[in-house]
Amino acid sequence: MADSVIITQGKYLVSAVKKEQYPEIKRKEIVFTGRSNVGKSSLINSLTRVKNLARVSSQPGKTQTINFYELGAKIENVPDRQDFYLVDLPGYGYAKTGQERRKVWSKFINEYLLTSENLQFVCQLIDSRHAPMASDVEMFNWLVEHNIPVLVIATKCDKLGTNAMHKNIAQIKRTLGVPDLDVLPYSSLKGMGRLELLEVIAGVLIGDQED
Repeated sequence: MADSVIITQGKYLVSAVKKEQYPEIKRKEIVFTGRSNVGKSSLINSLTRVKNLARVSSQPGKTQTINFYELGAKIENVPDRQDFYLVDLPGYGYAKTGQERRKVWSKFINEYLLTSENLQFVCQLIDSRHAPMASDVEMFNWLVEHNIPVLVIATKCDKLGTNAMHKNIAQIKRTLGVPDLDVLPYSSLKGMGRLELLEVIAGVLIGDQED
């Protein structure tokens, strides 16, 4: 059975720390955020199936800019390819990042999240093996308070058995304070959750084209 959503291209476009450096051509933006070392780069590579599109580093906190990637999607029953930006934010909550650097990050990340006219939703990645940390809860609450749509993705689910995965996802919902929250289980290694995430993305790409 053919996939209903196929990523046909993926390329790094630009890195930015201020508005003037954002891409000139306006496209819909899907944003990824999460704690350092949560598996953000691995998920981006898994989602796009473009090897090393996002650099996977063994050193947490390596991403220090807002990175824009240009992607194209072929969506079933939609004649034209849908081009969009995947936006990778610096990881938050890394203890070794100095206070001044955290302030700088916070300033340009907040500016982007609050002023982007093309932002569709934020994928907040949380490690499925652990309860959300204070920085995870803080980010989730900030997004909700600012009316920014957020999809919580539980990463590294291949590290858990089925029962443990369901138990830990329930814990994520409780810790974030939203028991009925939809949390998407994801494994970059096994591809679990990939098609579901692509379908969510496809929905926002063609949402304003539907009757």
